[in-house]
Amino acid sequence: MLIRRAEEVAGQPMQMPGVRGVTMRLLVGREDGAPNFSMRHFTVEPGGHTPRHEHNYEHEILVLSGSARVEENGAYHEIKAGDVVFVPRNVVHQFVNEGREPFEFICLVPTEFDCGNGTCQPTPGS
Repeated sequence: MLIRRAEEVAGQPMQMPGVRGVTMRLLVGREDGAPNFSMRHFTVEPGGHTPRHEHNYEHEILVLSGSARVEENGAYHEIKAGDVVFVPRNVVHQFVNEGREPFEFICLVPTEFDCGNGTCQPTPGS
């Protein structure tokens, strides 16, 4: 069993094309022995955004604080603290913080895509 304080996990600036003002903390991942799922905490600063992208795996999101506009294949939705978002595989999506406070969320993904290196690339050979 692993127990740790989320705020004690160091954040890494995301290093991907199309990213602005996003920090990721890998709370639980493959290095912790998690065989199936990884838990990540993202902070998107005001005016920041994740890349507009898609991938062949799903992810689940719980919004912790702030608000954002999320794209889903060209449609836009407003989300805020307490909302849960399911992003199916191969759906174009992007989170944009147009607010005045940081937008924070937890994101679960298959472990091989846990972004432990800050680039959200799959583990070689996966």
